[in-house]
Amino acid sequence: MASGQTGAEQGARSRWAEQGGHYEYRVLTIPRTTSGGDARRMLTEQAEYGRWELARSVLYVGGHRRVWLRRKVIRVRSTLEETMA
Repeated sequence: MASGQTGAEQGARSRWAEQGGHYEYRVLTIPRTTSGGDARRMLTEQAEYGRWELARSVLYVGGHRRVWLRRKVIRVRSTLEETMA
């Protein structure tokens, strides 16, 4: 598999959006062919390395899962503008 991704990561579609200015959201759709253990492992990696937290998860009748992850948006102000004035 390309670049060390698991089948779950390749099959998962993600959508990024910034909402409300406080949190950044990532929505993953995990196919039904992905085992629970693989899905858990993928979400654990996202939490540990990407600083994502689980906001919501839904298991649909067809077997696929949709998971909403969120993390705080950290705004950094430039100090260069203040020193130039």
